[in-house]
Amino acid sequence: MVGRPTMKDVAAEAGVSAMTVSRVVNGEGSVAPRTAARVEAAVRKLGYQRDELARQLRRADQPSRTIGLLVDNVADPFMAAVASAAEDVARRRGSMVLIGSSRADPRREREVVAAFTARRVDGLILTPAAGSHRFLRPAQVQGTKIVCVDRAASGLAADTVVVDNSAAVEEAVRHLIAHGHRRIGYLGGRQDIWTNGERHRGYRAALRAAGIAADPRLIRHGLRSAPSAAEAVTALLASAGPPTALLAGHENLAVGALMVLPPGIAFIAFDDFPLAERLTPPVTVIAQDPVALATTAADVLFARIHGDTSPPRTVVLPTELIRRGSGEVPGPFAEQGR
Repeated sequence: MVGRPTMKDVAAEAGVSAMTVSRVVNGEGSVAPRTAARVEAAVRKLGYQRDELARQLRRADQPSRTIGLLVDNVADPFMAAVASAAEDVARRRGSMVLIGSSRADPRREREVVAAFTARRVDGLILTPAAGSHRFLRPAQVQGTKIVCVDRAASGLAADTVVVDNSAAVEEAVRHLIAHGHRRIGYLGGRQDIWTNGERHRGYRAALRAAGIAADPRLIRHGLRSAPSAAEAVTALLASAGPPTALLAGHENLAVGALMVLPPGIAFIAFDDFPLAERLTPPVTVIAQDPVALATTAADVLFARIHGDTSPPRTVVLPTELIRRGSGEVPGPFAEQGR
């Protein structure tokens, strides 16, 4: 036989109608045992596999047992952990996961979402890119359940699972201030990404609470890679009035900063990363749990799929400031005890 065997091929092999084959492969109990046995033997002999997509199109009122997962970049270690954890939950629930990356590009995000919804996924878990997400409302109206993870979506009423990025950074900056620092540099990504905006907000709030004016010369936004962070740090340290402490708003930026950071500069990174404990000094980090974020988001999504109609809610998970040494390097005002 050339090509993939069809239901008609199985029917011919078993000497029954295609309708009978359909009833057997779909687990309907209206077929005589001997006939069902012949059909099952033909299925095994020919290697027949049911066409799930065609079945879903014929039975549009039934769940597809698939969900879509759209993250920023599945190659990013944090996002890879999110994807893996969500897939584990879906597998336990008997569902498959379609995974895509938006690369923080709103156009690409729309394209991937359209591809997922065309395949009649039961729900979506996404880390929203920049801009409005009103375009997802029609999918919600048509029954697709949506949960945002790691970031909130603009213009969309949807369940959201995040950490308190602003409060986490505010705590970290207060920690640096308590160790005698006043000139604290900040390395951030694109400000139109929700998490980046929240983290910068926490940075400014901590300075304001301590009576320290935020110096725009110490702030670098729009950094997208380790090399760009390394360049920014080099420029900051070569400037008049350089920082005595730095906070990196993302793991990749932290890696770049540490490539050029000299001894004596206090440093805190948002997100833990490999080797952070083994550097000298070990790196103080704001740690969040990507597995907990994804697991919670997936649990919320499957609750919606199975009938939860309560109002959309935001679940805020904790972070932890892990003090390892780099964030405890004393600053010029340490002797004042402030």
